[in-house]
Amino acid sequence: MQLARALRIGNKEIVAFVGAGGKTTALFRLVDELVAQNRRVIVTTTTRFGTEQIAPGTLRYTDTTNFLGCVRDALREHRRVMIVGDDAPENKVAGVLPEFIDHLATLEIADTILYEADGARKLPFKAPAAHEPVIASSTTLVVSVIGATVFDNPLDEKNVHRPEIVAQFAGEKISASVTPEIISRVLTHPQGGLKNIPAGARAVVLVNQVDDDSRLSDARTLAHELLACERIGGVAIGATQNATNPIRETHRRVAAIVLAAGAGTRMGGRIKQLLPWRGKTLIENAIAIATQSVVRETIIVLGAHADNILPVVEKLPVCIVSNPAWAQGHSTSIRAGLNALAFNIDAAIFINADQPLLTSDVVNQIVQRFRETDAPIIVPIFAGKRASPVLFQRQHFPELAALHDEQGGRELLAKYQAERIEFAEAEYGVDVDTLDEYAKLT
Repeated sequence: MQLARALRIGNKEIVAFVGAGGKTTALFRLVDELVAQNRRVIVTTTTRFGTEQIAPGTLRYTDTTNFLGCVRDALREHRRVMIVGDDAPENKVAGVLPEFIDHLATLEIADTILYEADGARKLPFKAPAAHEPVIASSTTLVVSVIGATVFDNPLDEKNVHRPEIVAQFAGEKISASVTPEIISRVLTHPQGGLKNIPAGARAVVLVNQVDDDSRLSDARTLAHELLACERIGGVAIGATQNATNPIRETHRRVAAIVLAAGAGTRMGGRIKQLLPWRGKTLIENAIAIATQSVVRETIIVLGAHADNILPVVEKLPVCIVSNPAWAQGHSTSIRAGLNALAFNIDAAIFINADQPLLTSDVVNQIVQRFRETDAPIIVPIFAGKRASPVLFQRQHFPELAALHDEQGGRELLAKYQAERIEFAEAEYGVDVDTLDEYAKLT
């Protein structure tokens, strides 16, 4: 996956890179991707660049009246321009003031502005000093970078920039082994990774230097820890030195919505959701499938027979939603489930309560495909047949909420191209609508 997709770079984004572990490489990887998309990109810094990072055609900032004209000319000719200040000690060049970035943002002469907002002395992990990061108020996205090479190494000056501040934020001793939990505490600290981020800006973490499977488990653990913080919108995992596929996975919050509001009119008077199934009921089985998977939260939508079902599920770790309009069709349950989602849920996977042979592993594989592709819709194919559960990214929630009567996700599947994930086992998609179908499975 490209870095631009993992970060979901939109038009007129102002992106600050902070942290350590290859943020300069990540910044220039993003520049290359955006220019290849024919976007006009300004690159700068509010701290300092090394002289070896200065590209041909770099403009030295001046306050002369024709300077912005030079910027426009460079963008027109090359699609990219780097802006730096005067020479600085240690083979560095100074950056620009954050107010200048704000001014560039108002002019809209570039499609994207990218800049570094702090330094790290080429170490894989850091905590900010009192004077940093220097983030412009117009910034729309802050990318906090850490290098996975720090995992399991001592918390000391050889591996960490400002280890004493890291130790303070993490509540650990100097020389402690650096774990995902320590990194998470620092990155979610208001004076650590969340410092100086504008209120309206998105915050994403890039776990860099994951260039083989040896660091992937720790990176995934870190992603899980970080997503417990509401302010962090996603965690990208990869190695930005890889030009063709810099991001392996992007972790975001996925919820499960268990649809269990139907009347089950073909069940001969029995309540389908309460039919016994392997020591539980069908509804308890569906909830277990969701809660034992990697989803962040589970919502169950009840309607018909809610009074009978509620005592069975009310103590389970789910959010229970009542749909009094259930008789008006399947769409009302979809809408009720979506309305109950937390504001920072990025995608929802819809699970039917009457698919008893579905497993948590199937749900996990669908979520994993979402992490690997960031596809807006992911649909499972069981032995050649499309079935539930289908995952929809938040961008499709308004359309799902606008469905009516018995309409469901199939209306969107007919409209958009979905990412398909194939399973050889047909039984995962089998649902139970009649007592005869139920009897065949028991």
